Amino acid sequence: MRWEKFTTKEIAALDRNIPVVLNVAAIEQHGPHLPLETDACIGDHFLRELEERLGDGVLILPQVKICCSEHHMDFPGTLSVRHETFLLYVGDILESVVRHGFRNIILFNSHGGNQAIGQVLLESFGAKHRDCRIAMLTWWRLAAKELSVIRESDFAGINHACEFETSLMLLAAPESVRQNLISGMSYVETFDWANADMILPARGALFRSMKDMSGGTGVVGDPSVASVDKGERITAAVVDQLAHVVTSLARVR
Repeated sequence: MRWEKFTTKEIAALDRNIPVVLNVAAIEQHGPHLPLETDACIGDHFLRELEERLGDGVLILPQVKICCSEHHMDFPGTLSVRHETFLLYVGDILESVVRHGFRNIILFNSHGGNQAIGQVLLESFGAKHRDCRIAMLTWWRLAAKELSVIRESDFAGINHACEFETSLMLLAAPESVRQNLISGMSYVETFDWANADMILPARGALFRSMKDMSGGTGVVGDPSVASVDKGERITAAVVDQLAHVVTSLARVR
């Protein structure tokens, strides 16, 4: 169920215990082979699959596509907003949801650059609205255990425009993948304590631009081992866990 498809009277008639999901994504470079909308496309792909599974058990807000991508701004086409803008804008959307009486909210993230400010929003919004339950989920963290057995690439092979993101785009939007431009492994190592990938986090944080991490290619990881089959398995793992979160929130009144 998509929020914007209802009339105002239909929204008014909905059970206020239904979980409401907002996908925050990105419009940014994804190397030579994936479109700027990759993170937005992947986020919407997961939510369409969730809708198929849960039907009227979940309410999905309009996607916020342009978020925090400053570390990609070396590459043409990237769009970004400041962390402060994200905090205010997304926070205002959630305030609207709460004012209409909904109390179960999931911030569903499909872009790495949104994680830190998303956590700030979670903590500030949650502290203000103690009568609500708000959760933040980043898809690769949500299903990290299940995804670890799907990966084929070595360490750092799943990062950006990588094995996983390319597999998902081959499944969700195959016409948008420039398959003749898919490259091999690309990752510029740094300190041993700061090297990381999607599901193998570093011991500490070190700021690096995506240009630095990728050696200028825009790709961090190994898209050469991507496949549609892998995209299907990733989707199943993520949607299983996302559905579990949604249904667990709906059960509590």
